[in-house]
Amino acid sequence: MSNEFLTMKKSLPVLGIGLGLRRELAESTFENRDKIDWLEIVPENYMDLGGMARERLETALEAFPLVTHGVNLSVGSVDDLNQDYLKSLKRLLDKIKAPWFSDHLCFTSVGGKYLHDLLPLPCSKEAVKHVVDRIKIVQSYIERPFLVENISYYMSMPGSHMAEVDFLAEILEKADCGLLLDVNNVYVNSINHNFDPYKYLDKLPLSRTVQIHVAGHTHGEEMIIDTHGNPVIEPVFELLDYVLGETTVNAVMLERDQNYPQFSDILAELDQMRSIAGRYQPPLAKPSIAAAATNGFDIEDQAIFTQGKMPGRTLELAG
Repeated sequence: MSNEFLTMKKSLPVLGIGLGLRRELAESTFENRDKIDWLEIVPENYMDLGGMARERLETALEAFPLVTHGVNLSVGSVDDLNQDYLKSLKRLLDKIKAPWFSDHLCFTSVGGKYLHDLLPLPCSKEAVKHVVDRIKIVQSYIERPFLVENISYYMSMPGSHMAEVDFLAEILEKADCGLLLDVNNVYVNSINHNFDPYKYLDKLPLSRTVQIHVAGHTHGEEMIIDTHGNPVIEPVFELLDYVLGETTVNAVMLERDQNYPQFSDILAELDQMRSIAGRYQPPLAKPSIAAAATNGFDIEDQAIFTQGKMPGRTLELAG
């Protein structure tokens, strides 16, 4: 197994404490740029689009470092990787000079039809090989470090014969990619599937964690749901505290996607995240002025590929 990604991680910028850019929060986000270090955008909301979406992107790019977190890569699908999607994504990443990009360890399409949901994969050796091969193609084509995120899931897929944590860990190691660790998803899954979230974290190669998501959830009748629509609860902050005490990371961010509160409440959660980061990783709590003022990072200038640039591949896949 290659560890090139771990070498690259050492050269990635420390972005600090960030927020997901949402249309409903955009004005307040831009007004509070002194309290937010960086922004994460959903690329599908901006790829090859003009109008207000393009204006919002340009405003964000002038004020913040940006990274993307996609929802339609469908890296676990048996559908061919979408060539047009990857080309558009690469154009966007090049424009914003993102230091890395991410998507979910899941599938979102079947037979070319997008299902608008993040569906879990069967945790099997066959699925490991399938996903690893696709991650390598994606990361090589985009020519930027790629992170996969652990999703919340509400059922175990037929054909699973591995624990989900072992499935995720093996993919990370064999694909030699990074982890976007969602601590709320770990908590949600631990309650719904009755496991110890700390033992789960101990089984992951946490050194591959570049970015962390923090969010709130909703209580349903039979389980809790990862909605990003409520305040972050203390057990989720405690998981963040645990991870930051175990490994260095480059960025932590808050996701809020619905049921928006007063923006002061969002800033208070960001402050709590910054306080936790400060206990273990002062540069994460207070990123350098130079990093905070930079609206993008050039892969070559930042020497991210310290062991030689990853080879770009000609994408020869069906659209």
